[in-house]
Amino acid sequence: MSNHNQTPETQTQEDVNELIQQRQNKLTAIAESGKVAYPNTFKRTDYAADLQSKFDGVSKQEIEEKAASGEKTQVNVAGRVMLNRGAFIVIQDMTDRIQLYVARKELDKETLAMIKSLDLGDIVGVSGYIGRSGKGDLYVHIEAITLLTKSLRPMPNKFHGLSDTESRYRNRHLDLMTNDESRKAFIIRSQVISGIRKFMLAERFMEVETPMMHPIPGGAVARPFETHHNALDMPLFLRIAPELYLKRLVVGGFERVFEINRSFRNEGVSTRHNPEFTMIEFYMAYADYHDLMDLTERMFSELATEILGSTELNYQGEEISLKAPFARMTMKEAIVKYAQNFDASKFDDRDYLADYVKNELKEQVKDIYGIGKLITIIFEETAEHKLRQPTFITEYPAETSPLARRNDDNPEITDRFEMFIGGRELANGFSELNDPADQAERFKGQVAEKDAGDDEAMHYDAEYIEALEYGLAPTAGQGIGIDRLVMLFTDAASIRDVILFPHMRRKTEQ
Repeated sequence: MSNHNQTPETQTQEDVNELIQQRQNKLTAIAESGKVAYPNTFKRTDYAADLQSKFDGVSKQEIEEKAASGEKTQVNVAGRVMLNRGAFIVIQDMTDRIQLYVARKELDKETLAMIKSLDLGDIVGVSGYIGRSGKGDLYVHIEAITLLTKSLRPMPNKFHGLSDTESRYRNRHLDLMTNDESRKAFIIRSQVISGIRKFMLAERFMEVETPMMHPIPGGAVARPFETHHNALDMPLFLRIAPELYLKRLVVGGFERVFEINRSFRNEGVSTRHNPEFTMIEFYMAYADYHDLMDLTERMFSELATEILGSTELNYQGEEISLKAPFARMTMKEAIVKYAQNFDASKFDDRDYLADYVKNELKEQVKDIYGIGKLITIIFEETAEHKLRQPTFITEYPAETSPLARRNDDNPEITDRFEMFIGGRELANGFSELNDPADQAERFKGQVAEKDAGDDEAMHYDAEYIEALEYGLAPTAGQGIGIDRLVMLFTDAASIRDVILFPHMRRKTEQ
């Protein structure tokens, strides 16, 4: 008989192979007995969490008194065997865990033999009635039990789950089986996405879908993934952002639109970056970037209250408050506050800024970099990681904001913000550039940067310029990184902890 305590983490490969063979032998025996090896006839009517909630506060005595009077609560539950303690078996469904009670004197020999042969990981369906143990644990008193699926591989350690981080990411199915924290994180992720959708619909936004394959990469400054359409014999690019398509919809008269989208950027993998990620982008006619900041404060505060029960949360040992209003400061104010040895009187001195970037920050400076680009680099290297509480940074240089509207009083800056929490950017928004001539010049500037060797610069999008020439109402637009927001809500140190299947280097064959 297999040892229920043997696991892949404590056994050699030879031992694991033996365990797999033992389980395979049990499955073969089921088939040879004439029974259906993988039946599909059990109908579940009850979930573990619902039963735990329904009977919370109902004593063992009350349950037994009702049962004695003929008022047994009959249930049909199903789930994966997580523990087998002889008299009690613990199963887990999508909601929670619940115990099963094995009344040996009431069950026939065939059923008892089947129960004895169960391995951790097997999936069973159980009919019975509710009871409560002397220790106070709710259970289902087994009247009938069916093996629905035989688990042919031994599960990870039943107490610690997958302890190796890489194994958790590569084998998410095992991680979710055994790690309650992982299960909780992805439940919260689902709640965040649902909450965002509910919030946006209540604000009269319309949910839309735009292409994931673009003839020209655009909408953000990033390196794209490239593919090829055989029938049309043309290159296509996986979208780096849906922005330019969404703004065409505003031109068409859909004045408030949003898309919860998957975007792709051919960049490095880190605790904050995954080449495939989820964000929401939305566009709001007759609004400016101040309206977006106000809306974002409301959204984050409402999401935290609804999902976490409070606007106060702990992230990696640091107390974060999502209670509005959030702090706001300009990019230059942030540099003055956080950059060391910086002369605040020389923001207009390119030579000084270039020297500071090269000598103080040890970063490369290209001849094409203007004052705006250098100021942005200084901010990113000196201030960004120090913005712990929710903070909107405004007045981004026009040079590094090719799609944002120039400020009416100072054309060198744009009506743009980025929002930071815990030293990470979570949102980027701005009043949209709706002057087609200005937009065309900005695209040309991006093309010049691309020709100078910047492979993240944008292409010239003639179709988008043509759309702008029909007239884009004053509009504000924003993107929010959902993966990073979920990291915050789940206290996750790495983006891989909140993406079900993060991209990883393929394991080499042995």
